[in-house]
Amino acid sequence: MTGATTRPSLRVIVVDDHTVMRAGVIALLAAEPGIEIVGEAADGRAALELVDAYAPDVALVDLRMPVLDGVATTTEIVARHPRTRVLILTTYDTDADIERGVEAGAIGYLLKDTTREQLADAIRAAARGETVLAPRVAQRLVAKMRRPAPVPLTAREAEVLNAVADGLTNAEIGKRLVIAEATVKTHLLRLFAKLDVNDRTRAVVVALERGLLHRTP
Repeated sequence: MTGATTRPSLRVIVVDDHTVMRAGVIALLAAEPGIEIVGEAADGRAALELVDAYAPDVALVDLRMPVLDGVATTTEIVARHPRTRVLILTTYDTDADIERGVEAGAIGYLLKDTTREQLADAIRAAARGETVLAPRVAQRLVAKMRRPAPVPLTAREAEVLNAVADGLTNAEIGKRLVIAEATVKTHLLRLFAKLDVNDRTRAVVVALERGLLHRTP
């Protein structure tokens, strides 16, 4: 009679520049059946050496680290070891951070307030090739997808808005750009409509947030 075969454990590495955080994650996962921590690293370069040596199933990678950050580390792991799934585990949940992590090839993005059960489930899901997102991260991604695509500004509209950001009045903007004050007002009305705002200050703020206006120091 043949005994039941034992499924091999998922091999995991933990990459974080904070010693206490690494130790905490390792301690959380120590009692989880089917998960084996095969290495830990304090920076991305050391993480790549671990991946080269152990070819883990999953790499838990912090986003901001010395030597090689989480995004660069993820990019390298995905390129060199496509079978190793990268799970970002971080405290940062801004749109820019999330996008950089996902675009680098991470299969998931978790926040450090995740529970042991959620983390273990995420590791197993990632190993199966399933995308894993913290609820707050998923909400941010959905909200971003639902936002209307930014309407580009014309060169003249950008000039007007830059002048507004400099604190100039409509008359002063007209003199700077050598256009009539009425024309300045027309440009501002178009800007308000494009940016869905009702005042000059808000127009500048929204344009900067959307990357439509670039200010030089």
